Amino acid sequence: MQQPPSRPATPPSHPGPPATPLRRAPVQRRSAQRLARILDACAGVLEETGYEDLSTRAVAGRAGVPIGSVYRFFPNKRAMAEALARRNLDAYADRITARLTAVDEAPLEWRRAMDVVVDEYLAMKRTVPGFALVEFTVPAPRETRQANYLVADRLLALFAGPLGLDAADQRLRTAFLVGVETADALLQLAFRTDPAGDPAIVTEAKELLRAYLARYLDTS
Repeated sequence: MQQPPSRPATPPSHPGPPATPLRRAPVQRRSAQRLARILDACAGVLEETGYEDLSTRAVAGRAGVPIGSVYRFFPNKRAMAEALARRNLDAYADRITARLTAVDEAPLEWRRAMDVVVDEYLAMKRTVPGFALVEFTVPAPRETRQANYLVADRLLALFAGPLGLDAADQRLRTAFLVGVETADALLQLAFRTDPAGDPAIVTEAKELLRAYLARYLDTS
């Protein structure tokens, strides 16, 4: 029986951005400050109790706000943790940008940029309350997680201008996704091996990331 011709492999499709976890976005400055206090409290409770024991009541008490204020923004603890994860991603992008713009370097050298990507992740993992538990997503089955898609696209958008990349290039988006997934797996291993992040594994993660992305970024 004749076999049908094989089709060329297509890169994996990226899921669209998830819906906002907020019931309502803050409009006034006072409301935005209250939301920030709730998320700070959420991070603190996560650090002390873990995700399973996280509760809206505990967060309200730590933030010093009525529990109704928490429910005004979030329907449940999962939505609250998702909002914290998004804030973490925004903070991560801001930290990378600040590091790369602190020194006048034109053009930007992509290998140094990737080292900063890893170093700032490590810094947040070690110092930001609650980050080790939610990072850029809430605990969920691996097959349902979208966080690394969001991180990959955010990094590509961040470097598109300075490195002259096309952020809409599907092959490049896939390459960044593979890089993020690979680095994520190795850095998780580093922290399982050493609570502070095994430096030898971190070094190997950086080397692997540079070697893989060189085929895409050295020709850009």
